Amino acid sequence: MSIRHADIAILGGGLAGGLIALALRKARPDCQLVLVEQDHVLGGNHVWSFFGSDVGKAGRDLLAAMVDGAWSGYSVRFPKYRRDLATSYYSMTSARFDAAIRAALPADAILTGARVLAAGTGAVTLADGTRIECGAVIDARGIRLQGQLSGGWQKFLGQRVKLAEPHGLAKPIVMDATVEQVDGYRFVYCLPFGPDEIFIEDTYYSDSPTIDQPALAGRIGAYARSQGWTVASVLHEEQGVLPVVAAGDWDAFWRSSGGQIARAGTRAGLFHPVTSYSVPEAVRFALALAQQPDLSHAALAAFSETWSRRHWQRSGFGRLLSAMLFQAAEPLSRYRMMEHFYRLDTALIERFYAGRSTVLDRARIFLGRPPVPVSRALAVLAGSGPRPRPLTLAGMRK
Repeated sequence: MSIRHADIAILGGGLAGGLIALALRKARPDCQLVLVEQDHVLGGNHVWSFFGSDVGKAGRDLLAAMVDGAWSGYSVRFPKYRRDLATSYYSMTSARFDAAIRAALPADAILTGARVLAAGTGAVTLADGTRIECGAVIDARGIRLQGQLSGGWQKFLGQRVKLAEPHGLAKPIVMDATVEQVDGYRFVYCLPFGPDEIFIEDTYYSDSPTIDQPALAGRIGAYARSQGWTVASVLHEEQGVLPVVAAGDWDAFWRSSGGQIARAGTRAGLFHPVTSYSVPEAVRFALALAQQPDLSHAALAAFSETWSRRHWQRSGFGRLLSAMLFQAAEPLSRYRMMEHFYRLDTALIERFYAGRSTVLDRARIFLGRPPVPVSRALAVLAGSGPRPRPLTLAGMRK
């Protein structure tokens, strides 16, 4: 058995774990890190996106080397409404993420293809027998849902494709809900990475986590043809299932996600309850953790628990909106909630995605003609409507 020593062992080389390692390396270069990832690459197989207003300058600086696409605005499309917004938008890819983390950390600080067998407050044991003795462990291996949270699912299949001719898009289409509504709220998401290269994602807010890959791939092809695009080749494909949280027992969730060690990312519940976005919270947490004066296991465990609890408390309005989406709206009419939302002020929309809605924002979202039946909306507000479904699924890391 080999033994390694480190100040901090970070378990999981996905978005949250990688950003913590990067932030610590920048802020505390003397801190000896080891980043442990069970796959052979860091960051998995993902495209992550965020609005410039989500993370601020410090966050954009942290993410800069990972960005594969940047645009000065984006558009949305709904059956009765279209809009262009001037909020900056960025997308990152796993390949750039892997390269950025490897460039920032010493080679011996990264262990890939390494499966964790056991993790405690001062040591980690790997499947090959390696023991990492450390001052603290941070578990960022992804969420494991065992029924403590409830709501619905955001699921998707995305393909980065090469076209036979230029697509003509100057900026992303973040939501195109003019497509046929199938399996809940469906929209298509388009990122123009080059003149003839585009990422097309077919996304659903569904009651079921099941993905029919051939059907979604067929719909992506049909969407491309409807836009006048001819797909020459598929360069990359990814799929995912993410929780949309409407309610839950935070204490039970926290107890189920690990022992007396620090947690980060989706394992700590740090994602937007409506959009499932994890980039803004991952950035904020990484930057804040890197500034902590005490990096001992007890201090980091307490820091992560407090941070997660506060995030849950601040996210109550988002969970209410998720409940409206899944409990008050008819599945094939869920798009009306987003169509209504996108008629609101740009700054309000930015604050919503960043998880910083004000009291006035919340009132404005509910003003006007409700996009869901009034009786169902009142039942959700009163807590007397149908209970949201428990969420049970393992290993989601995006």
